Amino acid sequence: MESDKKIPTGGGQPLGQNPFGGLSGASLPNVPVVKAGTGAAQPAISAKNRGRVDILRETNGRGGKTVTVVTGFVGIGPPEKESLAKKMRAACGCGGTVKDGRIEIQGDQRETVAKILTEAGFRPVFAGG
Repeated sequence: MESDKKIPTGGGQPLGQNPFGGLSGASLPNVPVVKAGTGAAQPAISAKNRGRVDILRETNGRGGKTVTVVTGFVGIGPPEKESLAKKMRAACGCGGTVKDGRIEIQGDQRETVAKILTEAGFRPVFAGG
């Protein structure tokens, strides 16, 4: 019967040598150690200057409603724009969307949006009137 044959799962013989024993950490960068289970996450390392972005206030074609628009992103994709828009919506306590590569936040929220963009490493510039 084949059911009588068992495959050993004990791990066999130990290795004769440690394959990582000859490596040294001299050429590795210093990275802060985060203990598992503490819930402390490493802060996101953002570039100091990720480029200029323009912050506009628009009312045209919106039935008189004011919208804060952020344009001029270079080098970031739609997922990061969605993440930034989510942070902006939460901080401003209002709605918003990503449309045509621009972030649109309801209301005149230029100061709050500028603060979030500065924290993300961008250089916000108030454009327009």
